[in-house]
Amino acid sequence: MRLFALTLLLAEAVSGFLTLQAGDAAPSRGLSSRRSPSRLLNMLAPSAPILSLEAAQDAVKQAMDGSDWHRKITLLGSTGSIGTQTLDIVRECPKHFSVKGLAAGSNVELLSDQVAEFRPEVVALFDESKVAALEEAIKQKLPKDAQMPKILAGMDGVCACASWESADVAVTGVVGCAGLLPTVAAIEAGKDIALANKETLIAAGPVILPLLRKHGVRLLPADSEHSAIFQSLQGVPPNGMKKILLTASGGAFRDWKKEDLKNVKLEDALKHPNWSMGAKITIDSATLMNKGLEVIEAHYLFGCPYDDIQVVVHPQSIIHSMVETQDSSVIAQLGWPDMRLPLLYSMSWPHRVKMPYDPLDFFKLKQMTFMEPDFDKYPCLRLAYEAGRAGGTMPAALNAANEQAVELFRGGKIHFTEIPKVIESVMDAHKGIIKTADITLQDILDTDAWARDEAKTFESKMVMEPAMG
Repeated sequence: MRLFALTLLLAEAVSGFLTLQAGDAAPSRGLSSRRSPSRLLNMLAPSAPILSLEAAQDAVKQAMDGSDWHRKITLLGSTGSIGTQTLDIVRECPKHFSVKGLAAGSNVELLSDQVAEFRPEVVALFDESKVAALEEAIKQKLPKDAQMPKILAGMDGVCACASWESADVAVTGVVGCAGLLPTVAAIEAGKDIALANKETLIAAGPVILPLLRKHGVRLLPADSEHSAIFQSLQGVPPNGMKKILLTASGGAFRDWKKEDLKNVKLEDALKHPNWSMGAKITIDSATLMNKGLEVIEAHYLFGCPYDDIQVVVHPQSIIHSMVETQDSSVIAQLGWPDMRLPLLYSMSWPHRVKMPYDPLDFFKLKQMTFMEPDFDKYPCLRLAYEAGRAGGTMPAALNAANEQAVELFRGGKIHFTEIPKVIESVMDAHKGIIKTADITLQDILDTDAWARDEAKTFESKMVMEPAMG
């Protein structure tokens, strides 16, 4: 009876927002009739479970389970930063989480340790050349009477692990566009997605959104900023959101002058002031491309037009993002910089799990400051907005070009300040071949491959020009 009453109240609360006249936008988009035509064109139905009657009913139904719930996960990228922190959560909460599958790239030693501790049913290693070594390592570490997991290899193996039958949720912690195919496999198998791989939506949003609807899958954001937005939107009715305020730490060069960036070395770019993350995302934070990619992801997750997504530099990284509602109220989620918090909520939503983490102490904090981002100092942020507004396959080209540019920088083949130049050159080349309608997964994969090759031609130019001079 309590569940029925709560659901009925929610239905009454939001029904007015869902009653639109003939010819209006689809109700699930939660559009205000006062929005301009250009804003209407940029609105999407959110891919995250918010801002709809169905999402509210789903949250209430699950919340009524109380503490009697359990989620079986497959973890993609188990040996990386996201993966190890996810396993910290599982280790702390065995009542609520168990591991059915683990997938990693090539780290045999750590993966075999994880298998011995968490006893998954299936294990996948992307590097096929190391599968025999993995099998031997697992045999040595498991007790003699323990059952060996099924061991799979290559991308097909990772996809099979992502879609493993006994799992409920796939936690996607694979860095870059390499996580796209396994995420698609998990969605097609009906698994809910705890999304820590932002490139999935950025590159393939036009493909992923229809798949989510087709298979009835929940997409739950697992990175700090989008989790903060997601948490802030709990209980906000359809078309109650006015604006997203996406916070950024400012990265490694927040306090550097633009003219000093010419002196950046790789080790400088890998020193994030607040967060402990992998190398690629730390460099993306230093260029602010990470925030630009998050702008595109926010657009797809929450259906918000790009004009209504504002980046705010917040050096302390305590406010993880905010939502402004139609009545001008601002709702924020706060906490110490700790990736385990958003990961936990993506796995437990809508439940709140008691954890032994340090609570936020405002007396220790003392102050919070904010500033506008410098688009001139950080051209990658501008390029991300441009790619998002262009839509179609352009975000896929942006993402692939950025991944290749970061790889070139890490390999010492280009300078830090040339990362945005590589990306812009690829985007300029893509303008003549961009696809904006009827986009398929193959279109995304082809664009990704093309953009990487195109970015490598910039490297060749950089090598040749000094000699020609």
